[in-house]
Amino acid sequence: MSAQKLGTHEGGANIYGVGIGILSLDSSFAKPPGHVKNALTFGFPVSYKVVEGATVKKLLRDPGPDLLEPFLRGVRELERDGVRAVTGSCGFLALYQRELADAVDIPVFMSSLVQLPLVQSQLKRGQKVGVLTASKASLTPAYLEAVGAGTVPVCIEGMDGSEEFDSVIIEAERNRIDFDKLEAEIVSAAERLVGTHPEVGALVLECTDMSPFADAIQQRVKMPVFDLVTLTEMVYAAVTRSRHPLFAPPSRWS
Repeated sequence: MSAQKLGTHEGGANIYGVGIGILSLDSSFAKPPGHVKNALTFGFPVSYKVVEGATVKKLLRDPGPDLLEPFLRGVRELERDGVRAVTGSCGFLALYQRELADAVDIPVFMSSLVQLPLVQSQLKRGQKVGVLTASKASLTPAYLEAVGAGTVPVCIEGMDGSEEFDSVIIEAERNRIDFDKLEAEIVSAAERLVGTHPEVGALVLECTDMSPFADAIQQRVKMPVFDLVTLTEMVYAAVTRSRHPLFAPPSRWS
């Protein structure tokens, strides 16, 4: 018998040991490691809840009230399952940030765009945050206002008109992706953004489908790159704090 007392636990959750729940859009195209919807991306367990019928195209072009209700059900189910915080899988879920956060008693971070005020505060006066988005035409000020970033000075560039990105990610014409072509399109958009706006001092990737190529983007633009992966990792660290393993009596480390 173990000398350590095991104690008791009240229970009440469906699953244990999963810090982050990811409320996801419904899509079937390939998602490599580095993508939020590939569990190998994270060094900790995550739990996915897919909102069936909520496609990228619908969220970008028809984000009506009928789309909010299934996301409300999803975030509540993740809370009942026992996750400690919920993130999303698409930056355009920013539009529902307040409603989803109000619906549960755990932290909710639906969009990488919630990082905009944090990123802007790190820059020199006169610098702006660059936002690389799936669709510049769709990313209206309402999305920034929904995450408290309405006054953050931003420069926006989109993937509008990019052949591989549009046909696979937006239009869902096929699931097969030419990753070399997709990477080239995304990096090119990032270069256009910083080339057109030299005042940009850091990037936030609105779109989670850009995250697997964040390293290539950074190599080209030479600045910090934030996305939903950086947000999810920060949130996980915040909700699963533990004593540092090297914390010991001062005589051991001073």
